[in-house]
Amino acid sequence: MILKIVFWISVFSVFHTYVLYPAILWFLAKGKKNNHNFYKNPEEFPSVTILLSIFNEEKIILDKLKSLRNLIYPEDKLEILIASDASEDKTDTIIEDFIPGNTIFKLKRFSQRTGKIGIINQLSELSKGEIIAITDANTMHDPESLAKLIRHFKEENIGLVDSFMYNTGLNKAGISLQESAYVARETKIKNREGRIWGTMMGPSGGFYALRKENFSKVPENFLVDDFYICMKVLESGKKAINEPRSKVFEDVSNDLGEEFRRKVRISAGNFQNIKYFSHLLIKIFHPLGFCFFSHKFLRWLGPFFILAAFISNLLLIRSTFYAATFLLQMIFLLIPFIDLILRKIKIHIVILRFITHFLSMNLAIFAGFILYMKGIKSNVWKPTRRNQS
Repeated sequence: MILKIVFWISVFSVFHTYVLYPAILWFLAKGKKNNHNFYKNPEEFPSVTILLSIFNEEKIILDKLKSLRNLIYPEDKLEILIASDASEDKTDTIIEDFIPGNTIFKLKRFSQRTGKIGIINQLSELSKGEIIAITDANTMHDPESLAKLIRHFKEENIGLVDSFMYNTGLNKAGISLQESAYVARETKIKNREGRIWGTMMGPSGGFYALRKENFSKVPENFLVDDFYICMKVLESGKKAINEPRSKVFEDVSNDLGEEFRRKVRISAGNFQNIKYFSHLLIKIFHPLGFCFFSHKFLRWLGPFFILAAFISNLLLIRSTFYAATFLLQMIFLLIPFIDLILRKIKIHIVILRFITHFLSMNLAIFAGFILYMKGIKSNVWKPTRRNQS
């Protein structure tokens, strides 16, 4: 009986976070609209400081600078603070050549690696804007993306607004199609959380904005800053929402190994956030606690539920029913190896790659947990390789 309980709790937990919870959100969000209390006149817009931390981004930094310069926003209410985290390539030179004639840009150079979180914490103190917008080097902007975010801050209850991420550089030979589908699904889930309760579980990280008064410095050893910042906004009583009309574009990861390493780092940071915000788990019947439990806590414990379901099912194999469920699990777990063999002979089956992506993502979460348990001393990390083929 205990083994059966373990099996079904594990199965239900995975089912809830990936299927049932999104279905609940879809049902509750029907007819719900985003905030419509906007700033409509650009003269009313608050002042904004965009923060950008970079390290060795010579391949894309010029495109990023042009993308920021093309943002449609009152220039007298906008400043862009860029910090180079001891870049060793031509990044700093490219920025210095760009800045003359673009006075809203300011460059701060760090002589030793500090990490994105340390830099964002420092830049927040230097910012003059009423609103802080945080962006990544590889995120490119629709010209209206900033204004579409900022207009929501006329509503006093809103503390943070996220953009809507679109992926580019899709290639069926790798995992970019699957990663893009995952990102798009996550963004829709977050949009519905925001529309229903104003409890969006973390921005995409590529481009989002929040009131400076609601910015909380991230602990120096944390690896995931955007989720922490968003949760502190929610804990302050403000709402966090997603704006689909604020469009940004990002080259999606296509190399499975590169994406795996990125997700291991993110997963280690997620367990830091689980520990920090674990008090929310006793508020499961409150929207914030329910979203945290359903969307994040169960998701981040996914590999442990998969392992528990496998082991308990193995010990129940004498039953015909559980023998059948164990066979299904074995087939499911063998698919990545089948996919690998097919990939080597240039055969790409989309559905198999989705299963490979799902299992590798959960394996990365498990590896991230091990990294977390070893102790994280620094948040300095190497950015994901850009423009993957």
